[in-house]
Amino acid sequence: MKGKTVLALALVAVIAGGAGWFAAQRFGRGHGEKPAQSDGRKILYYQSAMHPWIKSDKPGRCTICGMELSPVYEGESGFQAAEGLVTLGSNSMQVINVQTEIATNRPLVRTLSVAGVIDDDDTKHRRMSAYADGRIEKLFVNYVGAEVSAGQPLAVFYSPGLLALESEYLTLRSQKLPNGASATLQQERARLIEAAAERLRRLGYSDAQMAALAKKESADARTQILAPMTGTVVSRNVYEGQYVKEGDVLFEIADFGTMWFQFDAYERDLAWLRAGQQVEITAPSLPGKTFTVPITFIDPNLNEMTRSAKVRVELTNSIVEEDGRKRRLLYHKMYADGAVKLTTPDVLAVPRSAVLSAGEPVVYVAVGDGAYEQRKVKLGRRGDEFVEVLDGVKAGERVVTTGNLLIDAQAQLNATTRSMDGKAPRSADHTSTSTNSAGLTGLSETQQSIGREFLKLTSDLGAALAADDVKKFNEIAPRVHAIIPKLIDSLGAVKALRPALQKLEESGHLETSKDLAAARKEFLAFSMAAVELAKQLRTTEAFKSTKIFNCPMVDRAIRGAGKNGAWVQLEGPLRNPYFGAEMLDCGNEVKP
Repeated sequence: MKGKTVLALALVAVIAGGAGWFAAQRFGRGHGEKPAQSDGRKILYYQSAMHPWIKSDKPGRCTICGMELSPVYEGESGFQAAEGLVTLGSNSMQVINVQTEIATNRPLVRTLSVAGVIDDDDTKHRRMSAYADGRIEKLFVNYVGAEVSAGQPLAVFYSPGLLALESEYLTLRSQKLPNGASATLQQERARLIEAAAERLRRLGYSDAQMAALAKKESADARTQILAPMTGTVVSRNVYEGQYVKEGDVLFEIADFGTMWFQFDAYERDLAWLRAGQQVEITAPSLPGKTFTVPITFIDPNLNEMTRSAKVRVELTNSIVEEDGRKRRLLYHKMYADGAVKLTTPDVLAVPRSAVLSAGEPVVYVAVGDGAYEQRKVKLGRRGDEFVEVLDGVKAGERVVTTGNLLIDAQAQLNATTRSMDGKAPRSADHTSTSTNSAGLTGLSETQQSIGREFLKLTSDLGAALAADDVKKFNEIAPRVHAIIPKLIDSLGAVKALRPALQKLEESGHLETSKDLAAARKEFLAFSMAAVELAKQLRTTEAFKSTKIFNCPMVDRAIRGAGKNGAWVQLEGPLRNPYFGAEMLDCGNEVKP
């Protein structure tokens, strides 16, 4: 037994010795020494052919796909990573705080803030016109705002024309046929009476008035004008003793029991809106009061100038009592704000912070071991926190949400290095030979034209506020909103402009403003982004005359704002849009 044990130990020693010799021949004799090929070339490192950023100084397998690493010999460049791929070490990832999130299918949630006006239901609106030529003898309702009931007398109307028609009707009714009159004669008498009655009804006589007239023995040149419906008098166009002609409007009555909240929805928001969606409505004149009601109608006709459609919500306008007097809760033509809570079915979405949208939108996808691949994406609807991705990213992939701007900067630096080495640059955005990544030299005529158009609208927008003209501001704002996508498409090829263009895209959605304070608050964020673009553009000959001014006291005009607020003007003198007539010349010019 002892002899067998000794023999087994000897065999193990022989096998171990052979294995050690093989390992020494295969992997080299020294700990830090890399093996050489039989032709004498030295192996620099081992690399994954499928994932070139995976490298090792020892043989092994790719940590991503499991493929065996291939040796790269001295004098070889190895496998090249795809353009737009950026690799970072663990220290770099911590320094720039790279964070990622998985692209998943989820519902998009968005809150659409809108502003509109409370209007009356125009299907419950009536105008009272004069039956015939005549004179207003007496007014029972002589002020706007009076609440009237259906059938209530509004005025006494004198008219010779009505006197003749009433006399005809009463004469026909008073005539008696002889005994034994034929059926034909009786039918003719009935037809004539009905024809006379119909003429009076067409002039506005109600059934109650016709019944009262039938009881009279003689006609009266004076008749009462009765309210055709219950409602509020919103217009009174006559006085006692006034002569009127047939068809003249005397009163206007509206039923304020149901009101309409109407707002403008921009073309890009219509994909979100559907009849039946709930809208939360608040009004400055009713603090603390919120109405939650569904959308009832979306106008299928777009306004060509503003590229928007009217959306309608119906509100029940209840009666309230104050100091013993009754009135409707909602006032006609009052301003109101709305918030539409919008939710879509599940769609593939990524956080909005993952998308770099200056020029063609891109995201960076984590592909493993500190490598990030640039992907061009096609976007759909935008939610409050997430954006729909139609193409470019698959569910389950990780996209960079923090640190992607620095990763993109490194990708552009890599592209520049390749270009200097004689290789094609990464970015496909540079389709125009008239732009470059370093500056704005050689802007094309098309780019200059769209830039001039944008600066002109920006200057006009500020001029409207300087003139305290909120109506003009609201007219120009949709045109500014519409030109920004064209501006990005045209100038997005210029890398130096991308940060300013991205800020413009975020701040360029100018809502309809109900007053100057709201308009100036909307304008501030947009104007600061426009100034950043203008500063870049006026470094070129085409835009060098563009003027930029700054006000150091904007916080006094706009609550919560910083002290400085800049704006663009195509020409002087300085006209401050943040204060208007209050301090029109406050500020100073910002020189290039």
